[in-house]
Amino acid sequence: MAARRVVVFPSSAELGPVLAELVSSRAGKAIASRGRFTLGLSGGSLVSMLSKELPALPNLDCSKWVVGFCDERLVPSNDPESTYGLYKNQLFTKINIPETAVLSIDSSLPVNECAEDYARKLKEVFPGNDKPVFDVLLLGMGPDGHTCSLFPGHPLLEETARIVAPISDSPKPPPLRVTMTLPVVNSARCVVFVSTGGSKAPVLKEVLEGREGPAFPAARVLPTEGELFWLIDGPAAADLTITVEKPGSGARL
Repeated sequence: MAARRVVVFPSSAELGPVLAELVSSRAGKAIASRGRFTLGLSGGSLVSMLSKELPALPNLDCSKWVVGFCDERLVPSNDPESTYGLYKNQLFTKINIPETAVLSIDSSLPVNECAEDYARKLKEVFPGNDKPVFDVLLLGMGPDGHTCSLFPGHPLLEETARIVAPISDSPKPPPLRVTMTLPVVNSARCVVFVSTGGSKAPVLKEVLEGREGPAFPAARVLPTEGELFWLIDGPAAADLTITVEKPGSGARL
């Protein structure tokens, strides 16, 4: 496991360009060595941040990108809760990613079948792998310490057989979702958490510095061989006592 890097920015305005540059950098390396770049996206504030910063990069070429989703709500793609729908409207129209390279769920299926169908799509894109190995996964964290649709105390945290699992009792609405499981998340070559805002400060301290009782789901993301970044802003980092990186403007990770 590579060392965890906790990188603090004054605000999300400084964080965004560094995140975009990190994605672009890892994309270039992946395409040079494997001929393509595989990226897993999450929703929340990442949608607007990536939709602003990625298209702003000069000479960004996404023609060899393959994009999946770390979790997704079981709603139609035109529903405001659809992560795929948000990225389709806000990002994919601005970059040259092939439509066939975006792996979205089939929301017309019941949740169990939807998860099986999405797992099949991932296996087709990652043939010969026991588990998909994404080049980069971008994750967020809720104020309860959840990531993807893996919630504190939920049985899915112990899932080891399936690469994508259904959830029909999400404590955060909507209740029906599909999510990548921890073995897939921890197989990635690079995992990047983005966490901003003062509401995240108390739980972020427990995720990064430990707590009594079971570890939060986000704290269980520890890539077996890949990189792990936590990119956070000043308000989210307010309670931290660990040593962090504070890069200057224009920094590259």
